[in-house]
Amino acid sequence: MTAATNPPAETSLRPRLALVPGEPAGIGPELCVRVAQRTWDADLVVYGDRDTLLRAADAIGLPLRLISPNDPSAAGPGRLAHVEIPNRDRAAFGRPEPRNARTTIAALETAAGACERGLCHGLVTGPVHKAAINDGGIPYTGTTELLAQHAGCEVVMMLANDIVRVALATTHLPLRAVADAITADGLERTLRILHRALTRDFGLDAPRIAVLGLNPHAGEDGHMGREEIDTIAPVLTRLRGEGMHLIGPLPADTAFLPAKLRDTDAVLAMYHDQGLPVLKYSGFERAVNLTLGLPYPRVAVDHGTALELAGRGVADPSSLFAAIETCTRLARMRMAREGETPR
Repeated sequence: MTAATNPPAETSLRPRLALVPGEPAGIGPELCVRVAQRTWDADLVVYGDRDTLLRAADAIGLPLRLISPNDPSAAGPGRLAHVEIPNRDRAAFGRPEPRNARTTIAALETAAGACERGLCHGLVTGPVHKAAINDGGIPYTGTTELLAQHAGCEVVMMLANDIVRVALATTHLPLRAVADAITADGLERTLRILHRALTRDFGLDAPRIAVLGLNPHAGEDGHMGREEIDTIAPVLTRLRGEGMHLIGPLPADTAFLPAKLRDTDAVLAMYHDQGLPVLKYSGFERAVNLTLGLPYPRVAVDHGTALELAGRGVADPSSLFAAIETCTRLARMRMAREGETPR
């Protein structure tokens, strides 16, 4: 991956970011408490249950004062601007309560709405517990899909760390459904969204995107499947004709070699577990999850709720810190491009 994640943005621009803890019984609330102990280059507003946040602070022995969101610049070490989204039941560390599922979704939707209305410049989200949400009667496949539906737009999931960026052509599908989901139209939409995000939000003038094949050895000229020949390669040829720098389709087992990543700005994997294990192995602690294509930057942690660690004060906040730093840079890029005056 090329070294620069972003070109210099207007550092005088101070974005306002919405922060959602996620599952109230997991480590998200206490990670937000750790966020409150530091100063940031953005104003943060946390959307969640007050009691949960304060009890998380008590559990890990750190100070927390929740203040009005009307003046988030007044926040400082130990203080955090807050919008109340109350739980239905009191959260217990490590024990998800399906009755609180609607609160988890409401926090995400309320924060997303604030971004869509321009009240916030970006969204940072903690981990959610999918089973608890579904058990609460809400059909839910992932926050990426939820935010796309809320904004009414096509999106692409991309995970990134300091070593590699990996975008996904399909996200949360059973493996047996992946091949049918790889269509020419869908692949073209994905590549256009990815290319636009790399140029607009990451400041790459001519991004180089490596596109993986679906089958082992990228199909071996049709001997292991024809998806590369019939679907993937024709899309790449067409988009190359428009000036996109696309490499592939490549065999997935060699595409992540360091020598190849050195000349690549992002990798497009055909399915979830084709690309993400490599990314997580290469730098899990600093990895973040981005939703490309939304009308605002959205960055999430790249880990789960870690229920077994909740309330113990041992959860690593590195991914959430990286998510805030990344979202701040992306928000500044958009603010500078749109000519927003510093607050």
